[in-house]
Amino acid sequence: MFVIADLPPAEQERVVCSIIAAVKYELPANIVLAVAGQEGGKPGQWMKNKNGTYDVGPMQFNTGYLADLSKYGIIAQDVEKSGCYSYELAAWRIRSHVLSDKGDLWTRVANYHSRTPQHNAIYRQKIMQRAIKWADWLDERFSTYNVSQEAVTNNGKGTAIPESKAISTAEGKTQASLQEPTSNRARSPAQTSYTPRTITVKQQ
Repeated sequence: MFVIADLPPAEQERVVCSIIAAVKYELPANIVLAVAGQEGGKPGQWMKNKNGTYDVGPMQFNTGYLADLSKYGIIAQDVEKSGCYSYELAAWRIRSHVLSDKGDLWTRVANYHSRTPQHNAIYRQKIMQRAIKWADWLDERFSTYNVSQEAVTNNGKGTAIPESKAISTAEGKTQASLQEPTSNRARSPAQTSYTPRTITVKQQ
């Protein structure tokens, strides 16, 4: 696992594992980081809900949902631990929502928390705000490119938004030729709400 030098030790695992999971499951990194930050769980943490279920571990997997995953041999103890597994399982779940659910990208991502419209809307707004901040953070540290909602929800078959141009490198990776960093440009409300970033991690 790589290390990001300017992050406090306590945040290393959450940020690094979120980025690794986003790359593995082809999700915008700032979205996975936003969900991880909003969940805000810790290794070994079990939070009891009013309905008697528990939210477990760094990504706060609900025990009711985990019961559905038992057929794959996944149990609560797997996601309560430190390490990247819970983040990768969360990214897998987010990806399934993004590809299969209805609504805009952010509503689909917020289904990670709840499908109930009232709860979904509150969570949706919170992760959108977090995603904007993480997008700028990623732009300062990684080679990034913007992707449209269509590209994410259609499994990469959409088009990039006009301000970025995807190119293929000799290694077969997808990178981008960006204009000046997004954090230094004036952005409309629509842009700040709907420009999730994907990052390219070069293989050593």
